[in-house]
Amino acid sequence: MSELKLISWNVNGLRACLQKGFADFFAQIDADIFCLQETKLQEGQCDWHPEGYYDYWNYAEKKGYSGTAVFTRQEPLSVTKGIGVEEHDHEGRVLTLEYPDFYLVNVYTPNAQRELTRLDYRMQWEDAWRGYLNDLRRTKPVITCGDMNVAHQEIDLKNYKTNRGNAGFTDEERAKMTELLSTGFIDTFRYFYPDRTDAYTWWSYMFHAREKNAGWRIDYFLASEELKGTLVDASIHPEVPGSDHCPVELRMRL
Repeated sequence: MSELKLISWNVNGLRACLQKGFADFFAQIDADIFCLQETKLQEGQCDWHPEGYYDYWNYAEKKGYSGTAVFTRQEPLSVTKGIGVEEHDHEGRVLTLEYPDFYLVNVYTPNAQRELTRLDYRMQWEDAWRGYLNDLRRTKPVITCGDMNVAHQEIDLKNYKTNRGNAGFTDEERAKMTELLSTGFIDTFRYFYPDRTDAYTWWSYMFHAREKNAGWRIDYFLASEELKGTLVDASIHPEVPGSDHCPVELRMRL
């Protein structure tokens, strides 16, 4: 059995993050699999290829928007871009790597936006994405990680009373996360730390929110129930600058 370290981080623009110490953190954390969301790149715009890793990219069609990437020490058996639903596969939001023992699904979930202008689309996306994950599980266990753009419970954001009904904390979005978990997925951070407060992964750039730790936990590692016995620990790295999100980590023994 060997230990596997996985990192997920919404970098809010990889080129900008590289100028803020991303490469140093990447080297220091020494992950086996490192997933990025919101790379904001088109092919050929970034030639960062760390030694010892295979790298895979899913670019949005729209320039400077969305996008996902995975850096992995072990070459995957297969790599899939998107979820196979045409209306959801233009924004580079999902990248799936198949390994012998599991699928890894890196996701950047659509934001419902101000005034909830994209909430209806978000609901359609959630159903399609949940179906995709559970289809994969019929073959082998699934780990999915990324910016899922929802604080699931009141404990997952600082100002839950004033944010009720705002994008990322609507009853509809929270119910979709509950529905996904109820199909047999584990929120790994809450599995280890069910009552930990003030544990956040995103902070607004306004009102000194990060200094005050007035944040939201919207970045996750979810693992299908079959993997419960392999989980070692989950952690959040709020001390790491470079984005309005911070990296999250999962360690497993496989």
